[in-house]
This record gives sequence, C-alpha cells and structure tokens, in this order.
Amino acid sequence: MAVRDEKQYWDEALETQPRARWEEMKLALLKAHLRHAYLNSPYYRNSFDQAGVHPDQLHALDDLRRFPFIDKRILRDRQLAVPPFGDLVAVPERDIVYISASSGSTGVPTASPFTAGDFDDWMDYEARQFWSSGLRPEDRYCHSLNFSLFVGGPCVLGAQKLGALSIHAGTVPSERLLAIIRQFQATAIWTTPSYAWYLGETAEKEGIDIRRDLNIRRIFVAGEPGGSIPETRRRIEALWGASVYDYYGLSDIFGACAGMCEEKDGLHWAEDHILVEVLDPESGIPVAEGERGEMVLTTLRKTARPMIRFRTGDIVSFASGPCRCGRTSQRLMGVHGRLDDMLIIKGVNLFPSDVEAIARQDHDLTGEYKLVVTREAQLDALTVELERSHAYQGGNEALAQRFQRQLKSVSGVSARVSILPPGALPRATHKARRIEDRRGGVWS
Repeated sequence: MAVRDEKQYWDEALETQPRARWEEMKLALLKAHLRHAYLNSPYYRNSFDQAGVHPDQLHALDDLRRFPFIDKRILRDRQLAVPPFGDLVAVPERDIVYISASSGSTGVPTASPFTAGDFDDWMDYEARQFWSSGLRPEDRYCHSLNFSLFVGGPCVLGAQKLGALSIHAGTVPSERLLAIIRQFQATAIWTTPSYAWYLGETAEKEGIDIRRDLNIRRIFVAGEPGGSIPETRRRIEALWGASVYDYYGLSDIFGACAGMCEEKDGLHWAEDHILVEVLDPESGIPVAEGERGEMVLTTLRKTARPMIRFRTGDIVSFASGPCRCGRTSQRLMGVHGRLDDMLIIKGVNLFPSDVEAIARQDHDLTGEYKLVVTREAQLDALTVELERSHAYQGGNEALAQRFQRQLKSVSGVSARVSILPPGALPRATHKARRIEDRRGGVWS
C-alpha cells in the first residue's frame, strides 16, 4: 500500500465508513468464519454440535450469543490433550508460519498460531493503528518489548510497514535502552506504562535531561490497565514531555487489537478482524454503552486458530459513536481491571485501576502504590501503601487522610492508608504487581 505523509488515514474508506457498513461487514465475515471453524476444527465441530448450534443458523450478529464460550482453561486443556497447538486449529500445520505464546503466569503457556495470511493481516492492522497515533515514515521507532515468543514482539514490523525507521531493541537493561534511545535519537518507543515511568525515573537518576538530551515524542504503552487511565498517561507525559497512546492486545488473537488515535478518546477496535461483546459476567447479557462488563472476543479472519467467543476476563466499557478524528470504529473506553484482580472489600467491588486514578492525580504522591489485603474478624480489610513525593513538605497523616476521603468518595471503599518515603515501593521493569494478598500469603 502506498503511503503519503499528507494522508490522515491509512485506509480512509474503511476507517470512516458508516456504522451500518461496519455491522454488515462483521456479519458477512462472521458467517464465513464460523463455517471455517466448524468444517476444519475438530473442537469447534464437537462444541457446536453439543450446544445444538450450526453456522448456518447465524442470520444476525446477536445470534452469536447462542454459541458457546471458550476461555483460557479450555485453550490450555486442549493444547495438552492434542499437542502442540490443540484441536481448535483449523489449518494443516504446514500452513502455520509463526507462533506466539502467553507468559504462562497462570498455568501452562498457550501457543497462538498464524498462517502467512494471518500474519500479513496483523501487520497491516498494526501499521494502520500506528498511523492513527501519528507515527510517520520520518519517525525513528524504538521497539522495547520482549521478542521471545511474546505477541508484542513482531509489532515492530507494523512500524516498518508504515515506513518508520525501526530499532529492534527488545528488553535490554534500562541503561542500555536509554543509550540506544539517545544514540539514535528515537522519536517513539513502545513499552508498558510501568516501565515507561521507571525508564523516565532512571534517566533522571543518571542525570539525563529527558527533554534536552532525548528526542522521544510518542510513547506507545500496553500490557497494563494504566495506559487507559488519564491520570497515569498525564504523569508519564509530564515526565517525558511526550504524548502517550494506550494499546490493547491479546496473545491468543494478535498483538494490538485496539489503540488510541491522536484524539485519545478511547481505543479504536480492529472491527474488521475482531467482533467485541461486552457482557455482564454473571448473566452473559450485553451491558449498555458506557457500563462495565467482561469483554468477549471473536476473531473474524484468523484462519489458523479461530477464537469464537473467547472470555478475556478483562472488565471494560465501550462507546460506538464516531470519534473526533473521523474514524467510526467501536472504541474501548477503558480496561478497568480483570475479574481475577477485582477485590471485594466489605461488599464493595474495587479494581487496582480505581486506586491508580486517584494516586496519579495527586502530585504530593509519586504515583506508585500497592494494595495489601488482610482478613480481620472474618472480613477482608484493605491497606493502600503510597509514597509521598520528594517535594511534599506536609505530614504523612494529613496526606493519608486526604487519600482516604478521596478513595471513599470515588469508590465507596474504606481503607487504611500508609504513606512511605519516596522510592520505598519496588519499581516494575515490565508488568507491575499491585496486590499483595496476605489472607493466604499469595501475590497477585
């Protein structure tokens, strides 16, 4: 595809089409995709037959709700039962040219296979999303995500497809990464929100003037809910003097499935590749626009291993109105947490991201935090550990009481608050662990 700098869109006809056209496109793709899965995957044929459904019974997008869910446990069990990829795979192994894999942090890593066509579709979407975030051929893009089976690794090829000079840095030590960024005067970088913060702090400790000595103008972040929290993005932007764009990806589908345009009003979904449902986790009924629910994803084109109604465990909200940028795709308006990260404190639901939004907007705090859960008198109790900033001159008690009031007002949760000196909490060099569960001595 020819790329010209004056273009506002990577594919204007697709990105700005009316909502009705998006729905028509998804229905046509979904019908063909369900047939492909049923005819070529032993798992899906058996699953659909047991549920009493058939691809030919799908006449509207809502009909998909009759089809069964899959989840991480099913992927893991089928992979172990039918190695190496499981019986969800719908192509011969000779057609598979690439695999990514999950981290295995919750069990056996699950592999995600791609055909050459799947991979090309993925890279074209990555280029489209980078373009919407303002990356251009004149940029120098430094890719600092893990290349070792991690689905975020190949995303660098999307920047190359767009025409940007791409630096395959990977997960090198922070000092080395800063040297690479400085030597090549990189203008963009991709990492996690926690690591973007850590890297900025490391630069300051090394005496690097971030705005004078470095040339970073755009930071792409993914892998944690923090990137969709405005307060977190603003703190990183203030530290770097750069614009931060949040991306969402899933190893079981492909790298970035959604990402921010320059308006930063939600993350645009790859609706020509993925059908998104946002459902009440208990009832399975779709939630209203703007409400929180569990995100369930269905691939629309990925032939190697279709994913039909995959329960992600991510709690999100969405919007379907047009964005100010002119794009009309559905937008992910926030990843508020994961079902397995949700805390219930005296009957009130709380996600780490709820605490983060408060901690990052208070400049008397560094923005780092940890949630400690204990059991007292048969009830769960929460302590929030925070760091005061170097500039804060007041007392710890006053700062703790102020945070307690804000947390109670915003979330309804009452918690103890412990104020620590700057630097007392551990910094993350990849994904941050924010919850310490002392009820059973297990870290989350």
